[in-house]
Amino acid sequence: MTDQTTPGPGPATAAHPVSPVAHTGTGATVPTTATIDVPAAAVPTADATDTTVPGTTVPTDTAVPSDAAFLAGTAATPGVTGAAASDAAVPAAVIATPGALGTPGAAGPGTGLPTATAPASASAPTPASRRRVNFTLASAALFMFFVTWSLSWSLFSIWLTQDIGLSAGRSSLVISANAVGCLLTMPLYGYVQDKLGLRKNLLYWIGGLMLLVGPMYIYVYGPLLKTHFALGLVAGSVYLAMAFAVAVATLESYTERLGRFHGFEFGRARMFGSLGWAAATFFAGRLFNIDPKLNFWAASVSAAVFVALIAAIRVTDGRRSAAVDAAASSVSLADARSLLRYPAFWGLLLFVVAVTATYNTYDQMFPSYFSSLFSTKAEGNQMYSDLNSFQVFLEAGGMALAPFLVNRLGPKRSLLLSGFVMATRIGLSGLVTDPMAISAVKLMHAAELPIMLIAIFKYINRHFESRLSSSIYLVGFQLAAQLGAAIISPLAGIGYDSLGFAPTYLLMAAMVAAFTAVSVATLRPDAKGLPESVPDVPASGRGTAPEPASL
Repeated sequence: MTDQTTPGPGPATAAHPVSPVAHTGTGATVPTTATIDVPAAAVPTADATDTTVPGTTVPTDTAVPSDAAFLAGTAATPGVTGAAASDAAVPAAVIATPGALGTPGAAGPGTGLPTATAPASASAPTPASRRRVNFTLASAALFMFFVTWSLSWSLFSIWLTQDIGLSAGRSSLVISANAVGCLLTMPLYGYVQDKLGLRKNLLYWIGGLMLLVGPMYIYVYGPLLKTHFALGLVAGSVYLAMAFAVAVATLESYTERLGRFHGFEFGRARMFGSLGWAAATFFAGRLFNIDPKLNFWAASVSAAVFVALIAAIRVTDGRRSAAVDAAASSVSLADARSLLRYPAFWGLLLFVVAVTATYNTYDQMFPSYFSSLFSTKAEGNQMYSDLNSFQVFLEAGGMALAPFLVNRLGPKRSLLLSGFVMATRIGLSGLVTDPMAISAVKLMHAAELPIMLIAIFKYINRHFESRLSSSIYLVGFQLAAQLGAAIISPLAGIGYDSLGFAPTYLLMAAMVAAFTAVSVATLRPDAKGLPESVPDVPASGRGTAPEPASL
């Protein structure tokens, strides 16, 4: 450097600015104290904080650090780029504070250097604020997903018979074809989402399919069912499974994974999904009476809002999200097959197939039984619609409260509790015949479903690797429930025709109670944890559990 010193006792000021990156030697000695005026642009930073380094004071006979050491001592955190640095810990920067050029400032211990740190940008979100934002966005996305699904599905059977003009037999074939589409799609979605981790590629794909719900129903699905029934069966089953029936489990699994990442309860976010379904169901019937097509166009509009909400979700902790994504990318088909060697997986399958699937079979036929208790079917249908709407609102409240109960009891005991509640509801349905009493029995669903859903996720996270959570939820729970229903439904149908609803319900209640009792031994105790201890992604950048979300 030329013209760098000036006679006199005081320190000299550089005649031209020197970038810190220009010092490539390690351990170079500067014979005199020099104040180097460093322009802000010459110092790369790890994020958009726009940290400015107006000056760096190098004491006499002090080695100039290498480039990497210099940058590590400023606002940059090694290996963290972009928005990730906003959540990263920033070491104290050995820099002068703005406006302190040429002044010594407060000396650090033993260094004689200023110890002021570069202030973080006010616009950079903190982990707590990002957690709150993502909780709100995920809850709103669940709300809009269920609004879209309810508008297009809650009156599906009525649309088939009244608008398309199908017979009851053909309508049953359509529903069965949709179930087959779910069975084929669930394993694929679960595996793909596990591979993606916290990335949203699959959710964008689902959002794109949801946007097409109006044109699909009005211009493709409906006309094909009228003119080319078999082709309509195939097209509709594939679309509805990929856009809604399986997609809902994928969205729930992603939200639960996001909740574990940030430290908020899945049930509190899932509550808004129930509210969305209840709100949309209230309007769906009114829109259908005006024009069935209005429901499908409204569903496309709400789908656009869903996509915007998903796009707004950001995971700003780059180190942790990269670790989650890296663990997710390591998921292979061999990992998925290895689940078959875990006794805990088979214990979960037994509970789902024998208990949950039996309950779902009962619940699908419950509307027909309920409406038969009234003087006219029209009165019974109207009463069931009102009762179902009220039950879903109660269910939303249950989603908010269930995590407290499940956390206190543990996942296994919570699953067993939900099984005994199912058995009680089925049994009471076969014993009481008064419409008011049977309505009270129906409302038990608002307590059972939240407990079971929250407990399933917590059981999976307790006893299996978290990177396989989507596969286990979609295969071990959703797919197993569909397979179980496929086996139990024909048997239940025979019972309905030969014995009647009430006696069949009593037999189903006995079966659910028996297999719930067996599950006491087959479900893995909560204290055992993973069947094979596998290092998991830390819950926070410091390796500690995240603080509970205070929302």
